[in-house]
Amino acid sequence: MVDYGLKGRVALITGVNNPQGIGAATAMAFAREGAKLALVYKKIERPFDKEKTGKNGPDRYYAANAGNADQLESRLRELDAEYMVLESDISDEDTVKDIYAAVLKRFGRVDILVNNAAADDETGLDTIENITQKVIDDTFAVNVRGSILMIRELVAHRGDQGRVINLSTDSAQVFAGQITYGASKATLEALTRSIALEVAKYGITVNSVAPGPTQTGWIDEEFEKVVIPLIPMGKLIQPEDIADTILFLASDKAGMLTGQVIKVSGGHAL
Repeated sequence: MVDYGLKGRVALITGVNNPQGIGAATAMAFAREGAKLALVYKKIERPFDKEKTGKNGPDRYYAANAGNADQLESRLRELDAEYMVLESDISDEDTVKDIYAAVLKRFGRVDILVNNAAADDETGLDTIENITQKVIDDTFAVNVRGSILMIRELVAHRGDQGRVINLSTDSAQVFAGQITYGASKATLEALTRSIALEVAKYGITVNSVAPGPTQTGWIDEEFEKVVIPLIPMGKLIQPEDIADTILFLASDKAGMLTGQVIKVSGGHAL
């Protein structure tokens, strides 16, 4: 069994309220390693049909993201994990400072930051013909500004080591149909490299994980039939696959790995 050296470390993870999501899977992975958890989420209100939330598809996904972190908390209590949960908005500078103040008050430090929270548009407005200023601003506010602000505070309150793991997407370089979302993630990858160079002197590593098509409750049976043939490994990525990679990047085993973008995509979008 691998000892990742995370026992007692403090991991701050954003975007955790979807119980089938990457944030929740990552929180559980860190909890099993004995890390202390600071979990942040924001409810995203989108219309959904309650009658369709019993199976995977957009309605289940929207319902999950409109909720709180209760299901995750229940699972963490079963593990007797040490954690705190904050409902907050990382796109606001003052709120980000408040997040860190609360975590530092509770745990005294932040060792690991997982920038998992993300904004996207599901209304068909994220194409060059339909794009609006609001979609551009809202997407970049979370995916870029929020991530930068969260990293800045970790650096400001750094301890003996630090780990930053940003969540990108395997299609960041070419994402037709979601151009602003893709551009924001490509920007995050560029920031990963630049910030990694700036903070290496502090012993902080900065890396990105770029998931391929991942079953977070969004992909229904019909969409599976379209997506799986595009994945050379022949199956959907699971949130636990992403969490395992994040765990490694946060560990002592990855101390000299920085400025990298790692695609966990089963070969999709190479």
